[in-house]
Amino acid sequence: MPADPDARRVVVTGIGVVAPGGIGTKAFWELLTAGRTATRTISTFDAGPFRSRIAAECDFDPGAAGLTAEQIGTWDRTTQFGYVAAREALEDSGLAGESDPLRTGVMLGSACGMTMSLDHWYSVTSRRGSTWLVDQELGSPHLYDYFVPSSMASEVAWLTGAQGPVSILSSGCTSGIDVIAHAADLIREGSADVMVAGASDAAISPITVACFDAIKATSPRNDDPETASRPFDRTRDGFVLGEGAAVLTLEELGHARRRGARIYAEVAGHGTRCNAYSMTGLREDGLELANAIDAALDQARLNPSDVGYVNAHGSSTKQNDRHETQAFKTSLGRHAYDTPVSSIKSMIGHSLGAICALEVAASVLTIEHSVIPPTANLHTPDPACDLDYVPLVAREQRVDTVLSVASGFGGFQSAMVLTRPDERAA
Repeated sequence: MPADPDARRVVVTGIGVVAPGGIGTKAFWELLTAGRTATRTISTFDAGPFRSRIAAECDFDPGAAGLTAEQIGTWDRTTQFGYVAAREALEDSGLAGESDPLRTGVMLGSACGMTMSLDHWYSVTSRRGSTWLVDQELGSPHLYDYFVPSSMASEVAWLTGAQGPVSILSSGCTSGIDVIAHAADLIREGSADVMVAGASDAAISPITVACFDAIKATSPRNDDPETASRPFDRTRDGFVLGEGAAVLTLEELGHARRRGARIYAEVAGHGTRCNAYSMTGLREDGLELANAIDAALDQARLNPSDVGYVNAHGSSTKQNDRHETQAFKTSLGRHAYDTPVSSIKSMIGHSLGAICALEVAASVLTIEHSVIPPTANLHTPDPACDLDYVPLVAREQRVDTVLSVASGFGGFQSAMVLTRPDERAA
């Protein structure tokens, strides 16, 4: 149903990022707008036996990021990323205790949870058999925290003092956009005035690399990692695994205005669909993604011609890039050919559940700075991908409305519309 124009509106007042190529929103945006790529040979473990041995890793020093020795020693990398991003988002928003704890919530997303810690401890316990159950030296007292992804949301809730709705969401590679959408809904319906929402994944581990190797989804361009992620290019041969986190501070518009907050953008609408078709396959017509886009525009009370930029899923796989190109044409019609489209996965890889939160953050920054990030490594366009994909170089252009989309294994398709703060009011 279309959104009630008099309903509680949701705005973004803070952004926090941990991403390949730099920690913090400033470093993230500088990398994207420079068109630099962060893909390198995997360093977190010996990836020699694998088909794909490259990834976009975060150069993350937890001590330099302000984490305590206890946090470093007990938290999984996923939780560390999410916490640091949430802390930056809160500081950026300037809330500092200005919200009612009972009206403040946390909602985080993750496709894989605490993968690196679980991979390690599963390996340890498998080697030693069942004796780990009684041998205190074999198990970790924090193993339960690794096993239950909701522990990350709890840590961020303690950081914020949030006593309102707190939860975790996992919908695969659309988790990052879905969790922001659900958090926005909680504000719209009146369950909260402030939500700290985003996603984190740090899954560059043997088990994850093996999963994607098995289905040949990742690029084997090991001899030239910086050019491996090449969305919409005719020579693309798979995605590049990444890691990272992005968290937004969302507020009800009146709440933000009363405290004089800086407003980056409005979460104007969202939609989600499933193709009910295949775990990894996509329909060629892109209809389910087109339906999600239509739902997002309908909720935002906007027309396809209002979209000024599309932050694409752009995974660099053969079927995805063609699938979403067709979806854009179906939803936006002729306007699709006049609309800039780009994929930041070309620079920071595909961080599974976290990437869509990073893409929403990039969409908000596009509105803020009037700069469209490029699609790196796009030298030879696929004839089936015939839209304006902003190749190689960022473009200075005012953007009032951004469409950000996501596609994931299991057939999940999601879309979100973000607008310049005053556009819908006008």
